[in-house]
Amino acid sequence: MKNVATSTAMPSVKTACAPPEGRGRPVRRLRVSAAAAILLAVPLVAGCAPTAAPAQGAGLERFQDQSLQWAACEDAQLAGTGAECAMVTVPLDYSVPEGRTISVAISRIASTDPSQRRGILLTNPGGPGGRGLGMPADVRSGMTEGVAKAYDVIGMDTRGLGESTPIDCGVPQMTWMRSAGADREGFDESVVRAKEAADACWEKYPDILPHINTQNVARDLDVIRAVLGEPRTSFLGQSYGTFLGATYSQMFPDRIDRLVLDSAPDPKKYGITMFQDMGPANEKAIDDFSEWAASRSSEYGLGTTGVEVRKGIEKLISDAALSPIPVGNYRLDDHILPFLMYASAVSDSEEDNEVFAQVLVQLRELADGRNVELHPKLAGLARAWFHTELGTGSDFSATLAVVCGDVTLPSDPEWYWNQIQEHRLDQPIFAPVHNTITPCSFWRAAPTAPVAIDNATPSLQIQAVGDTRTTYEEGLGMHAAMKGSRLVTIPGRIHAVFPSYGNECANRVVNEYLLEGTLPDKDMTCK
Repeated sequence: MKNVATSTAMPSVKTACAPPEGRGRPVRRLRVSAAAAILLAVPLVAGCAPTAAPAQGAGLERFQDQSLQWAACEDAQLAGTGAECAMVTVPLDYSVPEGRTISVAISRIASTDPSQRRGILLTNPGGPGGRGLGMPADVRSGMTEGVAKAYDVIGMDTRGLGESTPIDCGVPQMTWMRSAGADREGFDESVVRAKEAADACWEKYPDILPHINTQNVARDLDVIRAVLGEPRTSFLGQSYGTFLGATYSQMFPDRIDRLVLDSAPDPKKYGITMFQDMGPANEKAIDDFSEWAASRSSEYGLGTTGVEVRKGIEKLISDAALSPIPVGNYRLDDHILPFLMYASAVSDSEEDNEVFAQVLVQLRELADGRNVELHPKLAGLARAWFHTELGTGSDFSATLAVVCGDVTLPSDPEWYWNQIQEHRLDQPIFAPVHNTITPCSFWRAAPTAPVAIDNATPSLQIQAVGDTRTTYEEGLGMHAAMKGSRLVTIPGRIHAVFPSYGNECANRVVNEYLLEGTLPDKDMTCK
């Protein structure tokens, strides 16, 4: 393909300031009926809300006053958690509330004692593009008895995703997580794939994509709050969900109650810089795992030193360039294997380290031509990569729609190539992953001007030192932007702490805050 002039400069984004939304009509409580229902960029500095943003409440009465029909979720696994599901109608374009509408799917696990219920807890698992209908069950599993009584926990598939009115561009694989590989040919193929994905989305959804972004998801949250009859809502978000929660607190400062931010990015780096920050963090995770595996060389045979284990991983990837590894019906080459390393090294728990080691052992056996029964983790990761072959690749489309609708990325392929080359030595596995081009570089519309996260909303932030997705340094950026936050630091490597990491201190602090509304006196570190 034709190369364009080399450029290392990053584009800037002009923004205009607007006051917070949410100063519209008072919200009255509504009765919710029960019946049938359903069921990981550049402006590096966030700007202000666009002056054209609609005032929340203007013309939204018919959405805020709608009645919900709750019923058991159609998905059997979801229904088995005790969740109910419903559909909420929202405007596609909030500046034209009388125009086209879309549906947003929500779920609810109700308070265990309505007499002690204090409100709702909206949730988001991140992504963007992470399906959220199942999150209430996860959150409820970590709640104490008192907190379970206090809240209806609400999940949602955000606009464009899952059971909500979905978009499906037919995106082949996770284009933005495909390693560019070792040479220019592989990078050029990534450029082609990125452009094809962007073109596929815009040719299919030119009228919808401009309205899928974090600010509109925040507006959807506020409609849900109003429909549920609550003057204020608490919120617990993980990963990207923290960016959504912080955006909501900025746009609707009078509507936010208790706010938990679990594993947050720096809002000023949301975009390509956030993605690039993952590179060194994931390389360190590989180093840490390699030391763990070397101390168990008699069990796994991956090497007797950390250096030897790491070299074995790097060789597995480089050899796959010539001989892709057969995994079931799939073939994993050097463009795909780094994703498996990325997904496997996210946690330093003993169980997760053991699974990672087992996956590596099996990959070596498969590379040697041995016939083995696939490890569930390896089979799952292969299916996740080739998601569209399973007919559920719409999640990829929703991810792209939000990220590309939020931020502008460099459009010059040479910028990415230069970044990859600059970091190959210090990031031998992840430089071609976290510096490569994405479909956002070919997005056909400029994103809406971002909302600057800068407020004193009281909030509780949980951040792990070894987080490979939203690094600890990124979390400090969110902590600085949310001036009313208290930071709880968690030693170890994990992304999304509450409740699954099992840190008793972190779980206790979250429960105490949700129940009593009292933040720690100062930032603290859990043992």
